[in-house]
Amino acid sequence: MANRERPLNIHVMVTEEEKQIIEEKSRVAGFRSTGAYIRKIAIDGRIFKIDHTPLQDISSQMTRISTNINQIAKRVNSTDNIYKDDVTELKEMTDELWRSLKSILSKLP
Repeated sequence: MANRERPLNIHVMVTEEEKQIIEEKSRVAGFRSTGAYIRKIAIDGRIFKIDHTPLQDISSQMTRISTNINQIAKRVNSTDNIYKDDVTELKEMTDELWRSLKSILSKLP
């Protein structure tokens, strides 16, 4: 054992389900051994913690825009008129949505 390339051992406990998932991922990734896969993931892998709050804000903005569009469509269908204020409000809301998206995209690696 003294001549082994990797003489140290790290022990990790997993459930049967976790073991199956790890082995499947190892197989799909083309590794000959699960140990090699785990080593590669532990050394080179990355874990990303993503804050979804900005996306939830964008979702809310899109919901508001959709609601306004539906209200305008109902009004246009009943009166055959579209009002400049409605178009201006939609443009402002859409611009704000684009600013939010650009802000999120600028923070991505």
